[in-house]
Amino acid sequence: MESLTTRSISIKVIARYETEASGPNQEKFVFSYQVTIENKGLDAVQLLDRHWIIVDADNVTREVKGPGVIGLQPVIEPGDHHTYNSWSVLRTSIGKMTGYYGMHNMQTGESFQVKIPTFKLIADFVKN
Repeated sequence: MESLTTRSISIKVIARYETEASGPNQEKFVFSYQVTIENKGLDAVQLLDRHWIIVDADNVTREVKGPGVIGLQPVIEPGDHHTYNSWSVLRTSIGKMTGYYGMHNMQTGESFQVKIPTFKLIADFVKN
């Protein structure tokens, strides 16, 4: 698990290789990841958008930008959290992801970015 806190917003990520969905002979390596966004601050915040940077072992970089996460723009109250699951497909057995979330403070109206910790994507058979 990778974890990082920016401006009282904690991001925790757990990544997993999805053997059943992958096809190494077709250069298809599927990874799922679970993200937990915890509000350790005093004000409610809303997640507005995301910006992912995905890099594979061949140093091919993709960027994914868009509103919310999995179709949601959750409001996270102080002391509460939002957890979601998503996935990414690589052409190599190893890669990494990082990025940031665009957030909005519901009390002050301020917008700010929260860094997503860099996490590794490693196919299980590579670890042995």
